[in-house]
Amino acid sequence: MEKKFDVQLNWTTVPFDGAAEKRQISLASGDYPDLYMLIPWVDRFSQTDLLKFGQQGVIIPLNKLIEQYAPNIKKVLDTNEYYRAMNTAPDGNIYGLTGLNECFHCSYPNKMWINTKWLEQLDLKEPGTTEEFKQMLEAFKTQDPNGNGKADEVPLSGSVENFGVRIVPFLMNGFIYNDDRTYLIVKDGQVGISADKPEWREGLTYIHSLYNEGLIDPGAFTQNAGTFKQIGDNADPQLLGAGAAMHPAIFVNTAEDSPYGKDYKAIPPLKGPHTEYASYNYPIDPGATFVLTNKASESAQIKAIQLLDYLYTQEGAMAGFLGEEGSSWRKPQEGEVALNEQVEPLYKTIPLPSGAERRNDSWGSLSQYNHHRAYRDAEVQGTNIFASDGYERRLYEATLPMEGKEPQEIFPHWALWVDPSTADEASMMQTNIKDYIDQNALQFITGAKSLEKDWDDYVRGLEGLNIKRYLEIMQASYDSSSVSK
Repeated sequence: MEKKFDVQLNWTTVPFDGAAEKRQISLASGDYPDLYMLIPWVDRFSQTDLLKFGQQGVIIPLNKLIEQYAPNIKKVLDTNEYYRAMNTAPDGNIYGLTGLNECFHCSYPNKMWINTKWLEQLDLKEPGTTEEFKQMLEAFKTQDPNGNGKADEVPLSGSVENFGVRIVPFLMNGFIYNDDRTYLIVKDGQVGISADKPEWREGLTYIHSLYNEGLIDPGAFTQNAGTFKQIGDNADPQLLGAGAAMHPAIFVNTAEDSPYGKDYKAIPPLKGPHTEYASYNYPIDPGATFVLTNKASESAQIKAIQLLDYLYTQEGAMAGFLGEEGSSWRKPQEGEVALNEQVEPLYKTIPLPSGAERRNDSWGSLSQYNHHRAYRDAEVQGTNIFASDGYERRLYEATLPMEGKEPQEIFPHWALWVDPSTADEASMMQTNIKDYIDQNALQFITGAKSLEKDWDDYVRGLEGLNIKRYLEIMQASYDSSSVSK
């Protein structure tokens, strides 16, 4: 990159732990660099950061630079509605750019994986409705599918993180839409909340019935993914009947020689009394991982945006993330197929041999700025979904039945900007409201609160948290966004 753009790159690197604090300290002290390039899952500038530092002049807008020197960035912004909205502040400025990494299976994170070996053992069919799912769990609990003569099976479990492992969203989507993030819904352009509707109450009643009959692992509401995986990987006997997760490696060892890795299959959304939705979440978070500061000279600004623009080309995307051709990746060979078998394969990664030194020939996640769906779909994958080189295909095939099952209107929280004058208020309300909904859902499910006696008080509690004002702010944010037009 230095040779290509005739530029000297002086890197300041920090450990993952404390990276966000390091960035914040650098900005507060005034000792900050010409530009920041961040790893999205480690640290990023929030939208509030961008507006604050942009208005202070610490961060410079990229609009003119993109227009004059970055045709590839401009093309992506002009053709991707969500990406444009995510990166364009309410004042029209682009203060930073977030990476574009359209992971298909990540777009529908709330999957349910069921033990097909146990289905076969008990001569059960794959459940298609909420009631059939309950009947399957009852059979897992009472009919000794692991064959050890003990009632030690865990019919359903999960954990508490945000990568599809919470059990409520998948089950609730048979009753009313649950995005597992905001609980906001849109109907005819009007923003509302799902968690005060009769259908939400009905869904909680159903989930409570599962819990009350011992079909849900109580730990699913408190444990982390490590503990969840201890259940899935229990050596002898096998314990887990069904697990909520974006992908099965979260809760079970999926190596080719693992005892249980092949046993779990994702099922399509369950048909409930009202809906059969799948939770959708655009797989990119708002904010920015590339930001230019006022320390950068005009020539440095131009070089930086040209360098970034190269990462938006196919050549730059492949070199930046995959590394060197021939050692880290190769072109497809005859007979090999892409992840999406309908498209022409483009590249195949070359695994690092066991025990070998890291190649260190790529920028990895620093460079993921135009990994759009078509590009990711073109990766060569093995056709055996249980082999190490077919795992991504396993996830792809598991996600296809969920595609398009989200509501026609959806609240695109990832693409909205809250007015700076109400951002702090909205952030606090969002946290309080989500915590309140989650805590009460757990109490209703476990029976600590009664859905008959305590529901009205719960709804009044939402009103007490000023849900009306919160929805007004979210409505204004939605109405001002280009994605609502």
